[in-house]
Amino acid sequence: MKTIIIDDEKLARDLIRNFLQSFDNIEIVDECDNGFEGIKSINEHNPDLIFLDIQMPKLTGFEMLELLENPHNIIFTTAYDQYALKAFEVNAVDYLLKPFSRERFAEAVNKVIEKIGNSNNNDKHILSHSNFIQSDEKLSRIVVKKGNKIVVLPIDNIKYLEAQDDYVNIISTEGSFLKQNRMKYYEEHLPDSFIRIHRSYIVNLNEIKEISLLEKDSHIVILKSGEKLPVSKNGYIKLKEVIR
Repeated sequence: MKTIIIDDEKLARDLIRNFLQSFDNIEIVDECDNGFEGIKSINEHNPDLIFLDIQMPKLTGFEMLELLENPHNIIFTTAYDQYALKAFEVNAVDYLLKPFSRERFAEAVNKVIEKIGNSNNNDKHILSHSNFIQSDEKLSRIVVKKGNKIVVLPIDNIKYLEAQDDYVNIISTEGSFLKQNRMKYYEEHLPDSFIRIHRSYIVNLNEIKEISLLEKDSHIVILKSGEKLPVSKNGYIKLKEVIR
């Protein structure tokens, strides 16, 4: 069983490596100290098990999961207990709160071994990307992937979002990026500077140059970049409430 350890603290990686010596059927194929290296390593090795810290430089553990194309067996290892609910919402196998004992560690690993051994459960481990943050939190950035490139988009750099079937096209000053998610998710988690003006569009209010009447009861917004977006009746009502 191949495993990767992803943690920015060397002592934490060393502890996991030491505890894993008790498991003859587990091979450590890589160790990574940041999320970018972690994504690269996961794509290269396709491990059966990932030990994943949450608070890391560059990318958090949850942001990493958003970029993975296939589900994986995840054991979170973190010093922060406030992320436990999020971890199990994305179907983590277990959540180890640092400092954890050898016995608690073995319990978590045995859960993975049992799960992998039961082929009937293998197809049930599906990540739910829309649950990576709780309902009372607001996004400050969105992590996207284009080819082999990972881009961290600050919210202020996003001009608008457009619905495209099961994806959302995020148009920013750094280009456009497709993200597999729902518009409803971004409507709920983007800050107040973003407003849904149409069932297919969410716009950054700071990017709006003007609102123009297209025909009777039909409007468009013109962005500073010159792009034009349709505005629904409900969207126009929302715009009038926030733009005085």
